Amino acid sequence: MMSPPDKPWLDNEAGPLLRPYSLTNGRTEPSAALSLQSLVRSTGRMSPERIEPVHARMLTMCRHATSVAEVAAHLKQPAVVTKVLLSDLIDWGAITTHAPAHAPRREQLEALLNGLQQL
Repeated sequence: MMSPPDKPWLDNEAGPLLRPYSLTNGRTEPSAALSLQSLVRSTGRMSPERIEPVHARMLTMCRHATSVAEVAAHLKQPAVVTKVLLSDLIDWGAITTHAPAHAPRREQLEALLNGLQQL
């Protein structure tokens, strides 16, 4: 039994045009220690017009404190790719990072998981 021919992908259906290793120049390890909960924020020392587009998008997103997980979700990139690219911005002095004020308690995480499973 043959499957129907695939339709051509149009616009955003095709996904990102660059592979993750192209964005990171083959790097797989970030130079800064970042967790998904780490908050990153622009320092205002670098103009988005002077850097690569993906870094510029990140810099624009980080005008206000934003978690690494949120940046990855907006970019539609794996967390490790996002961490490598954010590390570039940290190394350049374009963003700062700090750990969240408090880590979630186990009860909070379990309540969140239960709520999501009920959806």
